[in-house]
Amino acid sequence: MEQQKRFSQMSEYELRQEIARLNEKAKKAEQMGMSSEFAVYERRVLIAKAYLLDPEDFKPGKSYEIEGGSTFEISYLNGYFAWGYRDDTTSLEGIPISLLIKVEGEVE
Repeated sequence: MEQQKRFSQMSEYELRQEIARLNEKAKKAEQMGMSSEFAVYERRVLIAKAYLLDPEDFKPGKSYEIEGGSTFEISYLNGYFAWGYRDDTTSLEGIPISLLIKVEGEVE
């Protein structure tokens, strides 16, 4: 069995290939009605996409949008994950930076 590389060990080209492969698997899982398998592939795609971004572009203390209309304020970064609070909640949460969208009008 071939040993799978970690996302952190992949080149940009390999990450893009892996994202395409995972999207294809997710599509097949969805067509077959395998919702939990579909969710796993979707989450892996989000994590792989995070490795295509530069964590330095995301700043602790700043608020970002998340798909679906929520806001997320970063407390700190750990690799390609941002840890912080969604919509002014009090529970700390970690999400891949690929989910974060810069809020319009925010100045660096």
